[in-house]
Amino acid sequence: MKYIINKHPLAIRWFHWLNFPLLAIMIWSGLLIYWAYDPYAIKLFGHTIFKFFPEWFYQKYHIKRRLAEGMAFHFVFMWLFAINGFLYVLYTAISGQWRNLLPQKSSWREAWLVLLHDLHIRKTAPLVNKYNAAQRIAYTAILIMGVGSLLTGFAIYKPVQLSWLVLICGGYKTARLIHFTLTIGYCLFFVIHIVQVALAGWQNFFSMIRGFEVTDKPIAPIVSKTVEDVKATKE
Repeated sequence: MKYIINKHPLAIRWFHWLNFPLLAIMIWSGLLIYWAYDPYAIKLFGHTIFKFFPEWFYQKYHIKRRLAEGMAFHFVFMWLFAINGFLYVLYTAISGQWRNLLPQKSSWREAWLVLLHDLHIRKTAPLVNKYNAAQRIAYTAILIMGVGSLLTGFAIYKPVQLSWLVLICGGYKTARLIHFTLTIGYCLFFVIHIVQVALAGWQNFFSMIRGFEVTDKPIAPIVSKTVEDVKATKE
């Protein structure tokens, strides 16, 4: 018997898929801004080990310093990114979806077990309802990162008018460094997220599109009906 498991409400799916292109445009336009002045590098004892976007990178890919274009896109789409994030948080708070997202007391210990399972070191994974412990921590962290990006972004955008915010961020240079670091965090999260989705299979991917997953095993308490029930209802 096939079972239908309701997983993602329509609003969550809309926020998720809207956030993907918005964040992609924010990262792209942010890079156009950064490429106009790219000071960050990893140094050890005064020697540069790794520089973010060295000169050969610009020459090889014929990248032009399009600062004005980057700022124009960044400052427009940041409002859409902020609004989408605000509505997402508001919806999860009102609907009670936050209960599935926020880490629990046992989440840190269970997240380690999830990692061992993903690395095929542990045979069984901890029992979950909707999101496992690692997902709870990751999704909560990405929300905190979003808030951090907005705060540091506004501090960089209006350093004179929002001087108090610049002070809270540790100064203009620190705010810019935090903003850049968070961008790297988004890229790493995106890569890991895609890998996890691929490992979970197509059913998990399609559940974020259609809102439900079809499985052979019922998973209480989120199973609502069987496939046969749905067909009978249609008939």
